Amino acid sequence: MTNKNKIEVEICCGDIESLYEAAKGGAKRVELCHALSEGGVTPPLSMISAAKELGIESVNVLIRPRMGDFVYSDMEVAAMVEDIRFAKSAGATGIVSGALLPDGSVDIDNTKKLIEAAEGLEFVFHRAFDRASQPLKVLETLIKLGCTRILTSGCSANAIDGIPLLKELVTIANGRIAIMAGAGVTPKNVAELVHEAGVTAVHSTAKRTVQSRMTYINEKVFMGAADADEYSRPVTSSEIVKELIANANK
Repeated sequence: MTNKNKIEVEICCGDIESLYEAAKGGAKRVELCHALSEGGVTPPLSMISAAKELGIESVNVLIRPRMGDFVYSDMEVAAMVEDIRFAKSAGATGIVSGALLPDGSVDIDNTKKLIEAAEGLEFVFHRAFDRASQPLKVLETLIKLGCTRILTSGCSANAIDGIPLLKELVTIANGRIAIMAGAGVTPKNVAELVHEAGVTAVHSTAKRTVQSRMTYINEKVFMGAADADEYSRPVTSSEIVKELIANANK
């Protein structure tokens, strides 16, 4: 399947440096989050104002209160609603969120609360979709709820492996909701992904690994898990962003 439309490239930024790199690379759309090693959680508000100052057109904010699953308590949902209100007031143009029930179906009541709080903004149902038990049924549910797009790997480990389902989702959605492919999207595989799956939007961290500037290392102390590398981190690269945008639109 080929696609002659301009492909929208969203850059996932997990920290302020990544945001600046995304803008430098020509990104017009970003998803702001934090703690990417945990799958991403709600970012600090300062990232939203920074994105607006950088002139980024589409500023989408992940609303996820913690790592782990997507089954949320009433207290967590109340906090998510409040975070959406703060994000709106700070200038976000879109919200990336969603909730599931224990059986893998959409938590309709709580997702409705999130969508209502985001009224006036784009609402992206995030990769909770990839943990759903019946993705084609979930697709129809999200369309009825009024979500504007779904971020998904095609329920696979990465978007390339998920091409068969991504292609099916695009066909069934038939323009009623946008399908944005994410997970493992790189400049090397984005053209294949776009051409084979037929998606008009892709999502990537466009990251490189940056080493710590620390010269003194206390090997006895860990801020998190003892087996984690705390002296390197992933950061978005402006050069990778440029290449990704160019290759997505070949």
